[in-house]
Amino acid sequence: MNIEKELLTRSAICELCGSEDKLSPYEVAPSNGSIDEHILVCATCKEQVEDKDKMDANHWRCLNDSMWSTIPAVQVMAWRMLNRLKTEGWPQDLLDMLYLDEETTAWAKATGEDEDEEDKVKHIDSNGVELQPGDSVVLIKDLKVSGAGFTAKRGAAVRRISLVADDPTHIEGRVEGQQIYILTKYVKKI
Repeated sequence: MNIEKELLTRSAICELCGSEDKLSPYEVAPSNGSIDEHILVCATCKEQVEDKDKMDANHWRCLNDSMWSTIPAVQVMAWRMLNRLKTEGWPQDLLDMLYLDEETTAWAKATGEDEDEEDKVKHIDSNGVELQPGDSVVLIKDLKVSGAGFTAKRGAAVRRISLVADDPTHIEGRVEGQQIYILTKYVKKI
């Protein structure tokens, strides 16, 4: 049975707002693809979840009901959307009432939805461009790699970088088959 059919069996309505129109599965990141990490959402909810600029705060008053779902993926999305809207006032009251167990809270916070924009760790390359996980960069300087016995040459491409979560000055990437840490000031986004 595919995920959409399983979700329709679990709930024949949008698990966030209760709408019955244009339902589709939505994967709640980070996810390994299991049914437990998906929810069924309508087109309106999906559009607003994926594009913060299209948020309609009044649409999300439905979270007053859906936040009490027993399905962790629904709880996570309710928590994330309430955090996104907390400057409106009323979502903060709902957040104060919402209880998530430790594991569900960690899942909800995994995307940084609860952090203010200015508090988020940002990785910036040598040109001032913000780096994202999975980006490709080029080295702008020859770098001696300690412990590996080689020099990463200027102009070498590093594909699919990872960001060091708690250090905005470092990224991680593979150069000459070796996974290494690189200072962001020595890379340029491609």
